[in-house]
Amino acid sequence: MLDDALLARIHERAAEIDRTNGFPWDDLDELRTAGYFAAMVPADRGGGGLTLREMTEVQMRLAGAAPATALTVNMHQIWVGVANTMAKMGDHSADFLLDAAADGEFLAFGISEAGNDMVLFGSAIEARPDGGGYSFYGTKIFTSGSPAWTMLGTYGEDSTDPENPMSVYAFVRRDGGGVEVKDDWDALGMRGSQSCTTVLDGAHARKDRILGIFPPGPRIEPVLFGIFANFEILVASVYTGIARRALSLAVEGTKKRTSRANEGAPYSNDPLIRRRIARAAIALDSVYPQLASIADDVDNFSLDRHGDLWYPRLSATLGRAVEVAKDVVEEAVRSAGGSSYYSKNELSRLYRDVLAGIFHPSDNESLTNAWANAMLGPVVPWPPEGEES
Repeated sequence: MLDDALLARIHERAAEIDRTNGFPWDDLDELRTAGYFAAMVPADRGGGGLTLREMTEVQMRLAGAAPATALTVNMHQIWVGVANTMAKMGDHSADFLLDAAADGEFLAFGISEAGNDMVLFGSAIEARPDGGGYSFYGTKIFTSGSPAWTMLGTYGEDSTDPENPMSVYAFVRRDGGGVEVKDDWDALGMRGSQSCTTVLDGAHARKDRILGIFPPGPRIEPVLFGIFANFEILVASVYTGIARRALSLAVEGTKKRTSRANEGAPYSNDPLIRRRIARAAIALDSVYPQLASIADDVDNFSLDRHGDLWYPRLSATLGRAVEVAKDVVEEAVRSAGGSSYYSKNELSRLYRDVLAGIFHPSDNESLTNAWANAMLGPVVPWPPEGEES
């Protein structure tokens, strides 16, 4: 699906899209034609039949060519992965997404909300029942692929019974009304993703496009687990791909740069540069097996495989990938020298793009808290009730 010629064309367009704060329309058209939108759709439903593990490898390649395009398409692939994961868990509520992807629909992610650090575990927007389906009211942020999506996966809270609020996950259509996409994306990096703000004002989800309704909070529930697992793993693959590209550019560059102080010897001979490159390569090398292993675990889902550590381990996969990617790109920039500071240099763009990773959930604070709770249990009131302080 992603042959070298296609990747070369996508790579060639990336710098101009970043410079103009544009959108990769041509990339999406070519990827759709190549069957990439249906890459993870099972073969018996007209797709490419890739596993989640295989998709991580392909997304790394795409991210190396154009990070913003990879992140944009990534949100689509996450939803296809969600449908696959839910089916493996015995829930076929999202099967319609497989058919939609095979038909060329472009799926987007409308989950994040400004100021809401609960992310998947409790929404601040309204989900109002409307005769079998739901209508959504509120604002979502960081909606990657805003100019192009045709179907938006979102969620809100049904507070019809205030004592028992329910999280409602569903899909709305762009052509169904009740959707305003703001033209407000002017970010430091990942500019081509056009992750604009989306205002939902009565956007309707039919009954047959509801993925799940359940109480807010973390739980191993098919749609919730499907989103969490596929998001953490596939987003991690994008930033790993950025790091791999940056490292390859640094290797290339240090072989071409020469040192006047060392009689024209290439910088690749410099022991300090060699140490930087080696350190970056060793760190990056540790990410690949972790990504492959946990993607395999999701492909062959069993609750017993990780038990209560499923969510912390998934969070750690993304957290580690992002932190390693940031360090690798910085080492690449340092190794390449001052030319990498110019905006026309690809490493400059990769440096800006990789920083976006720190804003994806689960962020470092959430990840640390999850592992502290897993290891130590929740914070206990102190001093204990009834005791003197």
